[in-house]
Amino acid sequence: MKKRRRIPGKILIGLTGLLGAALSGSIPAEGRREMEAEASRFFLEEASRTFLAGMTYQEVDEIPAGTWIAGQAMQMIPVGMYVDSRFSVSTQVEDAQTYQMILAQQENDENAVDQEGNLIGENKTAEAAAPGAQAIDTSMEKLSDYEYLLGNFYTVDSSTMADSQLINAENLLGKDLKIDQNAEGPKVLIYHTHSQETFADSVPGDVNTSIVGIGAYLAELLNNTYQIETLHHQGVYDLIDGKLDRSMAYQLAEPEITKILQENPSIQVVIDLHRDGVAEGTHLVTDIDGKATAQIMFFNGLSRSRANGEISYLPNPYIEENLAFSLQMQIAAAEKYPGFTRHIYLRAYRYNMHLAPRALLVEAGAQTNTVEEMRNAMEILADTLDCVLTE
Repeated sequence: MKKRRRIPGKILIGLTGLLGAALSGSIPAEGRREMEAEASRFFLEEASRTFLAGMTYQEVDEIPAGTWIAGQAMQMIPVGMYVDSRFSVSTQVEDAQTYQMILAQQENDENAVDQEGNLIGENKTAEAAAPGAQAIDTSMEKLSDYEYLLGNFYTVDSSTMADSQLINAENLLGKDLKIDQNAEGPKVLIYHTHSQETFADSVPGDVNTSIVGIGAYLAELLNNTYQIETLHHQGVYDLIDGKLDRSMAYQLAEPEITKILQENPSIQVVIDLHRDGVAEGTHLVTDIDGKATAQIMFFNGLSRSRANGEISYLPNPYIEENLAFSLQMQIAAAEKYPGFTRHIYLRAYRYNMHLAPRALLVEAGAQTNTVEEMRNAMEILADTLDCVLTE
């Protein structure tokens, strides 16, 4: 942690005493100029010792003493409140309210990007995605080029810090993510931090046509088609007193998912399945084997920001493993189903991805997709999961 520059005690005492005297009205008008001159000489000497800008005495007409004190202080420390995003600054959570505000910001940052990975409101509305897509070169020779890797497989949010050491294809693709199929019990957990998300033709009140129903279909595919034992958790975390409220969804979900993992130590993969939110003119769809299929996007929380580096109060010991999982899924999909996945989105916060090494946050389709398009997407997602986890 970087040390913060402090104002020397002599200066603080001097400022405090002078301010108190001025505000109390105990300084006679005729003695104020002499006091100001003496104070300026004192502050100049102290400031020079700490490499601060010198305080200079200026002839002034009658002004309030408090105004003069404030002006002199700002001359001495002219950039006291200025923060430049080019430099790292130490950040601490000062109280519970601040922590809650930060976690609420995490809620707002996820789930509102277009098919290019741009946050809605920052760029103009994107055009509908073209059906199908050309294959991307996934050779290690190309992937070893950081700029190529980043440009073709990632979108890094402007608030987020990513680098070639963290996003390293050889390292991430070299990790063995195969699951142990011999262990007794479920191997995959699917849940929904945002369970109330629906689609263009969802039936109000019919959970089967919501993101939860789509998760149930993915679990069915993994269980029956691929024989990967999967548990589908249908807990609700974005309703408070019967009203939609996502401000604490990740916080509410964390203890419940932790409990499930403790009760089911055989679980090796945790998938938080979402539906994205896009502009109404955006349709995240591609054609796979003649079927209209919703596109998906993997979303990684890095627990680090461009301004402050690692966010110590949102620790995640599995960031590298999380990144390996999403990249291996991205590469597998690119090779077998070009156009199915959008760029992996990297964001500063955590999104409960610290709960397991193989944690995956999936943004599947959006509110403009149909339920059929979403179900088609789950078939492709299930097959891609099987490729990465078992083959």
